Amino acid sequence: MNFKLITGKNFTATQAMEDLLDRKLAKLDRFFVAKTDAEVLMDLVKNRAKVEITVPVRNGVIRSEKSGSDIYALIDEAVDSMEKQLKKYRSKLQDTYQSGGLVKGEPYIPAEEEEIRIVRTKRFAVKPMDAEEACLQMEMLGHNFYMFLNADSGEVNVVYRRNDGAYGLIEPILGEE
Repeated sequence: MNFKLITGKNFTATQAMEDLLDRKLAKLDRFFVAKTDAEVLMDLVKNRAKVEITVPVRNGVIRSEKSGSDIYALIDEAVDSMEKQLKKYRSKLQDTYQSGGLVKGEPYIPAEEEEIRIVRTKRFAVKPMDAEEACLQMEMLGHNFYMFLNADSGEVNVVYRRNDGAYGLIEPILGEE
């Protein structure tokens, strides 16, 4: 597998990193008929490293992102994660072929039963509160997000826990594009 290496600010990938990427990404070749290019983004900010691998597949891309302090370990983790995702994707394609849902050369279109189904609906009263109180409620419930009525604006907002451990706030703008 060929890869296009993109590095972040104030960071240059060493030859050892590129060699490791070559070796690790080579084991993903078995998932592809033709030579496929992967895009690898490596970034280092202070003592926090991030490795992102993006591989194009039929009807989209598969992406793996890992962050931590040891960039060499992150490369291993990102490639392992990518391999798991590609196995799952290949299995899904094989199931579709075997069920007669796809003829070689046709684009992959999800079957009716693969469409998004809403299997549960929850209704609850939204209480007016500020974003900090909503974060506390979210933590107490053990959820990754929490919807609330913003006491300041009177609108429905969502707080969520980001991958870096910080919190985010979603404030929808209704009626504008």
